[in-house]
Amino acid sequence: MSNPQDSFLTGSNIDFIEAQYQRFLDDPKSVDATWADAFRAIAPSGRPLIIDGLKLDTPKRRGPADAFVQNAAGVVAAESMGLQGKVDQTVFAFRLRGHLLAQLDPLGVPRPTLKHVADLGMVSEQHFTPAELDALVDSQFVFDEPRVPLRRVLDRLRKTYTQHIGVEFMQLLDSERRRWLQLRMERSENRTGFEAQDRLRLLTSLSRAEAFETTIHTKQQAAKRFSVEGGESLIPMLDELIEAGAELGIREVVFGMAHRGRLNMLANVLGKPAAEIFSEFAGPADPTAYLNRGDVKYHMGYSSDRVTRSGAKVHLTLAFNPSHLGVVHPVVEGRVRAKQDRVGEGGKHAILPLVVHGDAAFAGQGLVAETLNLSGLAGYDTGGTIHIVVNNQLGYTTEADQGRTSIYCTAIAQMLDIPVFHVNGDDPEACIHVLRMATEYRQRFHTDVVIDLVCFRKYGHNEGDVPDFTQPKMYELIRAHQTVRQLYAAQLVKDGQLTAEQAAQVHADSEKLFSDAFAKARTDKLVKDPSANLGIWAKHRGGADADSPQVTTGLPLETLKPLLAQLAAVPDGFTLHPNVMRVVIEKRVKMVEGTENLDWGAAEMLAYATLATSGTVVRLTGQDTERGTFAHRHAVLHDMKTGRTAFPLGKLKAGQARAEVINSPLSEMACMGFEFGYSLDYPDALVAWEAQFGDFANNAQVMIDQFIVAAEDKWRRLTGLTLLLPHGYEGGGPEHSTARPERFLELAAEDNLQLCYPSTAAQFFHLLRRQAMRSIRKPLVVMLPKSLLRLPEAASPWSAFTQGTYQRVLGETNPAVAAASARKLILCSGKVYFDLLAAREKAKLTDITIARLEQTYPLPTPELQALLKAHSSIKEVTWVQEEPKNGGSWRFLHEPLAALVGEHPKKPTLTYVGRPESASPATGYMNAHTYEQNLLVDQALAKGS
Repeated sequence: MSNPQDSFLTGSNIDFIEAQYQRFLDDPKSVDATWADAFRAIAPSGRPLIIDGLKLDTPKRRGPADAFVQNAAGVVAAESMGLQGKVDQTVFAFRLRGHLLAQLDPLGVPRPTLKHVADLGMVSEQHFTPAELDALVDSQFVFDEPRVPLRRVLDRLRKTYTQHIGVEFMQLLDSERRRWLQLRMERSENRTGFEAQDRLRLLTSLSRAEAFETTIHTKQQAAKRFSVEGGESLIPMLDELIEAGAELGIREVVFGMAHRGRLNMLANVLGKPAAEIFSEFAGPADPTAYLNRGDVKYHMGYSSDRVTRSGAKVHLTLAFNPSHLGVVHPVVEGRVRAKQDRVGEGGKHAILPLVVHGDAAFAGQGLVAETLNLSGLAGYDTGGTIHIVVNNQLGYTTEADQGRTSIYCTAIAQMLDIPVFHVNGDDPEACIHVLRMATEYRQRFHTDVVIDLVCFRKYGHNEGDVPDFTQPKMYELIRAHQTVRQLYAAQLVKDGQLTAEQAAQVHADSEKLFSDAFAKARTDKLVKDPSANLGIWAKHRGGADADSPQVTTGLPLETLKPLLAQLAAVPDGFTLHPNVMRVVIEKRVKMVEGTENLDWGAAEMLAYATLATSGTVVRLTGQDTERGTFAHRHAVLHDMKTGRTAFPLGKLKAGQARAEVINSPLSEMACMGFEFGYSLDYPDALVAWEAQFGDFANNAQVMIDQFIVAAEDKWRRLTGLTLLLPHGYEGGGPEHSTARPERFLELAAEDNLQLCYPSTAAQFFHLLRRQAMRSIRKPLVVMLPKSLLRLPEAASPWSAFTQGTYQRVLGETNPAVAAASARKLILCSGKVYFDLLAAREKAKLTDITIARLEQTYPLPTPELQALLKAHSSIKEVTWVQEEPKNGGSWRFLHEPLAALVGEHPKKPTLTYVGRPESASPATGYMNAHTYEQNLLVDQALAKGS
């Protein structure tokens, strides 16, 4: 026996040891004597075998496995084995390490030697004598036969694992998936037996991929197109996904991809007319119709229906996306989950997300890891995503050894228990084989799977770039390299599959196809707006906020009270935490009885309940959302004794719409992107994402800038996504005070979003219902309060819920303070209102009115005009905010407020009160915060301020 840490045969080699033990159980004489002795010592009398604390499964052909749960003291040393032991080692080494020897680079650059991987030496015939190569051995299930010549075993393993396909799969913890892959690959030697018509279709697809690019290159030489050349095999792979996927039950595919190869995919996979694509190079006939809107052609999305060769109909969607690499990934996942939720049972099998990545982005963008992490979570699972990494072996001008630490660009995928296939892009049949296998795997096991398509980039980052500046040797090889189409055509001619003339004709037909399309584009202006407001979007609209009428969001008491009573009910046998019982449940009972006003948590849950019971799906996700960061919501109840949970919102009445409140991972970009995607395909749902603190949204700024606020302008895509961002200056320090409203106001234009500051529980109730009930679909950004969640003055009586809608401006509430005789009007938003109100009442001031701007954008100009008109005697209008002067709303509001105040007959002055400009949004010391807050309140109420 050797030390387990020094042996090749440790618990990491679980499959190898399982196979040995299986043979020992079948016939102890069939294994080397040293193995037999080891098994008798470790597992005497058939007791469970123990290997490094790992649970071993007996191979499936034996039936249910024993449970192996203890730690082993030792294993068999490699040097003490006979021939079969060496064979078993070698078989395992091929499966585990063969990918490191695979011939993956189309340019033929030798792979670096990995001297630290000791067991690579076992993947060689030199490990055996000539006599041993002819000996009959147990193949470890490489063959069906019980014993085959070792030479045949090695030949099959080389073909399977070290040619143009390399596979990382032995790390899988799931034995069933690992064995399925092993059998699927080894029995086929990792090849597909193509018929003549299959090869002709493959050559045609490659020809069209190439001809599309060369047509543009010769006729639009200065134009950026982000060519697929060097990776043309991607196109037949995507084509095959649709054909093979349809036979496996896929009925819809949502694609996400960056710009490289996107135009080619639009033409050759999704079927967008090539003439339309070529027209986009020239631009629209009337450029003035597209001023400050639209997007570049290689960002545009598309959808189509395709009937496969088997007669199945598959709906295809290519998601719109910006240039920021990888950012579309979570959006695709969210869209797919929404579609699957609409379908219900079977949706995850029928609807597939496929994301095409670049090698540099897959290794370099943290968003990849964030989104991969969602794949197995109940609230985000989409039944498995197929990832294809177009591996240029180069990121713009950054080479692999500068851009990543790992051997493979796909190393981050190892965080999931999934296989990774590496394939040489110059072997299109291998690419198709891998694609088919990946699709089968996804449909069988419903987990992610990654394909690393190793290729190259024929030109620079774009066609105007000069890659020789930084990669002269690489591009010397590329210029001398034939295209995939040329290589494959030559191979088919050599194999007698078709003649050289036939191969040339296939390419000529493809060239003519796109040449004719280009000619049509020159004579016809075919630039079209993306389709919008069709299908599930037919009832919804974008455009101007003023064109969409307000809706009544109040409801009668006989509807509201029973719902809150249900939300206040404790499930039978439940033992709640005493504080939850006292502060949440018992208080809600009193609210139902009418002895207490409704606080924020009750009003919010009541809004969701009214929507769900009237047929509107509610999906609220975010950080600690089930309880709420500030423990106000408690949408999910927890039994203190058993750990059971209850979700009253989901069981209010039979036939209600689905309601979900889901804790998200501690991720902003991926989770917000997912919900944005979900909102794109569920417009009639209330979809909301909540940050733990408002400034956490900073980590998703790209998603906000490039998708949420600009989608309607760029792509005519609407979203009703709601962002709930806790905001308010309460001494929490620089990172827990502000949700940065100024950033949203900087992005606000053309009624592209709504920014609201509800200051009472009833206002929040009406705002949520308004967002779901109006026909217009715009992002809603809510500056949520913190201390107001429990402030008695922010609670609302039942009468505030039974009528009306969300009030965009709330005027003076004290009848003793008359607007007509006031000398000063204070305008503010959020929590500072209650600070001002308390100070004014304490000082018994009756000549200052305080009004709340509850919606900052779109600015409610009519309500503000009416407010100013009612103040016929004012001399001063003061905007008060808690934020520094370079934050908050002042810089956005100053100009429009000045114009409105200037229309007043008394010509009052417009002044600002708030914190001075500051590089940091807030102080870190509570006493300093208190001093600042008192100072700004005093300044606001001072005479002549």
